[in-house]
Amino acid sequence: MINLHDIRYVRLGTRDIEGASRYAQTILGLQLVRRENGRVYFRSDSRDHSVCYFDGDPQDHTVAFEVTSPAQLDAAAAQLEALHMDVRRGTADENEERRVFDHIVFHDPSGNRIELVLRPQASSRRYHGTRDAGIDAFSHVGLRTTNPIRDEAFWTTVCNARVSDRIGDAPLLRIDEVHHKIALFPSEYPGVQHVNFQVGSIDDLMRSYYFLLEQRVPIRFGPGRHPTSNAMFLYFAGPDGMIYEYSTGVRMIHPEEETTHVPRQFPFGPEGFCTWGAKPDIAEFSV
Repeated sequence: MINLHDIRYVRLGTRDIEGASRYAQTILGLQLVRRENGRVYFRSDSRDHSVCYFDGDPQDHTVAFEVTSPAQLDAAAAQLEALHMDVRRGTADENEERRVFDHIVFHDPSGNRIELVLRPQASSRRYHGTRDAGIDAFSHVGLRTTNPIRDEAFWTTVCNARVSDRIGDAPLLRIDEVHHKIALFPSEYPGVQHVNFQVGSIDDLMRSYYFLLEQRVPIRFGPGRHPTSNAMFLYFAGPDGMIYEYSTGVRMIHPEEETTHVPRQFPFGPEGFCTWGAKPDIAEFSV
């Protein structure tokens, strides 16, 4: 089994790298790390970077997860190849781009590009965003799935993900104590559906809500509270059709609960997404 230690970064293609960079700093509140060769890197915590925008196809998305040893990386490559999945080892130049010691690349059954990285660099400096959004960490992604049942099986049998709860057929998957690091949403095509950042408190979330309204950034969903993770949330529009989310107060499922935890089933409708009555555009989570 592939032991995913933590989520590390997303790489997002864009046709307007300067516009995406302005958004990341002035709206999201991320910290610019560096620019190099058509790529711009941003921090949200102690990681070297959590978001990389690059000059390319806006539908070109990558999500990276960390593994903790060379043996685990080699075993992951062998396991994926045994399943007849195409696996490619990263080059030295690609490792340098990502600030990792080594990595492999593959696609999940829906076609989402996944990188498994070894020894990703941490930053020696404290994170401080351009805007005080109260961000604590890059926390999870929503991934599009063309077959939720098939992909749930992949992430929970080939990898170490566990189902915390389900909304309709959409599973929320944890790889550590956090309620979910991966959410699989039904779609007709692959890609990252949303990118989540944890903020320190409901005050941070609500300050951003009014800030986003003032900046005329479209609010996609919220403020609200998820009945699944118990997190308070706010979803809003980003460049190239990407959705970003701030949330706070996410539920933890501790090791002593692993043997007794039973995933709950919620309806794939407004009541399955928010306990307060906020109503999402369900199409945002299912196309």
